[in-house]
Amino acid sequence: MNIPFINAWRTRLPDFIALMRLDKPIGTFLLLWPTLTALWLAESGRPRTRLLFIFIFGVILMRAAGCVINDIADRKWDGHVTRTQQRPLATGRIQTQEALILFALLTLCAFGLVCLTNPLTVLLSCFAAGLATLYPFTKRFTHFPQLFLGAAFSMGIPMTFSAAHGSIPAHAWLLFLFNWVWTIAYDTQYAMVDREDDARIGIKSTALFFGENEVLAIGLLQAVCLLPLLLMMRRIPLSPVFAVGLLIIVILFSFQHMLIRTRQPQQCFQAFQNNAWVGVTLYASTVLHFWFATT
Repeated sequence: MNIPFINAWRTRLPDFIALMRLDKPIGTFLLLWPTLTALWLAESGRPRTRLLFIFIFGVILMRAAGCVINDIADRKWDGHVTRTQQRPLATGRIQTQEALILFALLTLCAFGLVCLTNPLTVLLSCFAAGLATLYPFTKRFTHFPQLFLGAAFSMGIPMTFSAAHGSIPAHAWLLFLFNWVWTIAYDTQYAMVDREDDARIGIKSTALFFGENEVLAIGLLQAVCLLPLLLMMRRIPLSPVFAVGLLIIVILFSFQHMLIRTRQPQQCFQAFQNNAWVGVTLYASTVLHFWFATT
């Protein structure tokens, strides 16, 4: 059936999928694995189905919303960066007003899910949404936008604990701190991909701030982010299977360090993508900890 309105939206659907990065799920995974790790810890290895639904779909919605607001903020700059010049807003295939409406809808849907929890979690979600909205604009006035991104990407951790218990224990903040520093490290790898274009058009990042010392800085950040996990192991405590997971994470970090030493954009991007396995390892070691504890 030839219906112009439906055909028009069917033609434009790939552009909206690209705007929300649903075709590039790496960001969703980087946000999802720490959130699920926190949920497993909060629920002692037996997460309620309702909370699983809320946080899995909440992560998907908010990551999509974050990508939309990022492209709105960067719409005048993306066309000057090789990696982003074909994005829908940069080329005009999607208008700014349409993107704003989509951002509002995604945010409202995510907020609706959070409203199924409790007042503390709703309050934390407002703070998280504010960070996600602010982050893209920080690249204009600070070399440390990764600090804001790291905080935004870590807010799901205290939210899971507050949704489960109405309070946030100390070990939740240790996991938050790990994720914050880890995010700064991997987003610096990501920023290394666009460093030359960013310097030319005036976009700021930690990769530019660290300059020739960016590889050393990323290595130090990766080392520092492991300390909160070691403290968390002693505080809870977690079984040796979690320690094996930490060892695997160290190996993954070492592999990433080998890649970024070349400073070649393609290998820096490969190192960034490898962080999805860090998240998987963190989550899997947490699940296995509780599995062995109950068998």
